[in-house]
Amino acid sequence: MFDLDLWKEIISALKKNRLRSFMTAFGVFWGIFMLIIMSGAGKALENGIMDGIKSFATNSAFFWTERTSKPHKGFQRGRNWNYENSDMEYIKAHINDVEYLSPRLFGPNTYSGDNTIRDEKSGAFNITGDYPDYFKIDPWTPVKGRLLNEIDILQNRKVCIIGKRVEEVLFEKEEDPIGEYIKINGVYFQVVGVVHPETRITFNGGQKNEAIMIPFSTMQRTYNMGDVVHFFSVTSQSGVPVSGLENRLKELLKARHHVAPDDMQAIGSFNLEVEYIKYKGLFSGIQILTWIVGIGTLLAGVIGVSNIMMVIIRERTQEIGIQRAIGATPGKVMLHIVTESVFLTVMAGYVGLTLGVGLLELLNMALESGGDEIFFRRPEISFKMAVSALTVLVFSGIFAGFIPARRAVRIKPIDAIREEKT
Repeated sequence: MFDLDLWKEIISALKKNRLRSFMTAFGVFWGIFMLIIMSGAGKALENGIMDGIKSFATNSAFFWTERTSKPHKGFQRGRNWNYENSDMEYIKAHINDVEYLSPRLFGPNTYSGDNTIRDEKSGAFNITGDYPDYFKIDPWTPVKGRLLNEIDILQNRKVCIIGKRVEEVLFEKEEDPIGEYIKINGVYFQVVGVVHPETRITFNGGQKNEAIMIPFSTMQRTYNMGDVVHFFSVTSQSGVPVSGLENRLKELLKARHHVAPDDMQAIGSFNLEVEYIKYKGLFSGIQILTWIVGIGTLLAGVIGVSNIMMVIIRERTQEIGIQRAIGATPGKVMLHIVTESVFLTVMAGYVGLTLGVGLLELLNMALESGGDEIFFRRPEISFKMAVSALTVLVFSGIFAGFIPARRAVRIKPIDAIREEKT
């Protein structure tokens, strides 16, 4: 392998027909290049989506009400109904597997017109009433000030926390919003925090940075909502699948609100545990598909290399015959041909690998300025992936050269010389 004369012969052989060598190498280059690009793109999609839910409690489920689809106990189908405060207490008392439970209210005029005013500035934002436990399920980071706390709930404080977009719309750049007042649907609330979401999952539309959150109890009293609960979220205790908890909650709530047990429409729910497993399966499938397509493309290039090596051997029949006649062993002839094949394959693949990684890096730099809302970020391949690709290249080169090499050693010196003369 470290014979200088051997490498001189290989370089000389490849230079004799530069165009053919280039076209042969291009098939391998393209195969490994596409493998790297597709793998990096698949990883970027995975990073974009998983970054949006990585901080979210994956053992969580979310519940809301829908119209009933079946009559039950004297109630007609198509009935509208709501959860109540007492439902939340009942759940805590009767289901021990619940770790966190947080009811939520959606504020009036959330989806229509400007609902928030400060001096001459106004905007339409997503208004919700929340409990502090909600931030243990869907984490938010205080950029300024603080989050909502239990004292806000107990004292029905008229305070709020706002997203960064709300701050940008209602306040000047140099202003500190903490301690200032904004009017939400005609009622003044004091800003106690500016927050940034750690996830991108949202249940009421719009961008999460356009959110205004006020204490749940304050919203119920201020806007005369009685004891209605629009929506609630739960997490299960460690080691308890949230899917089983989800079914038990539905059965309990249907019984409390006289909903038919087999009414599959009356309670809407979203199980993040199930969705997380689906995403993981999807991305595993994408990586497997990437390898199948990439290796298939690479195999086509390797077959091209093998065919060209067969042609080269045919052209060098006399040369091989002379080498055998002066004492070259079959092993040395095979080593020469396999080494030439591996060299061509690995060099072409290395260029493809380098350009593929370089293109992914350029794409990553372009995406970094796209903000937090994009679902395609950090296209990359792991070191393990790169090593695996290079290993595939080496074995591909050996495969491409082995069959032509075996044919070469079967050539008898006298037959090779006679064939060339004729």
